[in-house]
Amino acid sequence: MFFLKNLRTWESAARIVVGIALVALGFLGIHGALLGRVVVATGTVLVLTGLVGWCPMCAMVGRKL
Repeated sequence: MFFLKNLRTWESAARIVVGIALVALGFLGIHGALLGRVVVATGTVLVLTGLVGWCPMCAMVGRKL
């Protein structure tokens, strides 16, 4: 299935940078705690949506590029 991109280029780049920072924080700063796992999961989702350029939550509210 093909999806139209609903994230702008700058927003995708920001999601990737913030996502990598969250993953690093989760692994290095809050290692082993439940909060650390939540932070890593959130960072992973941000990186994936930034790489793909499509966010399901933005699509749910009808956001288009």
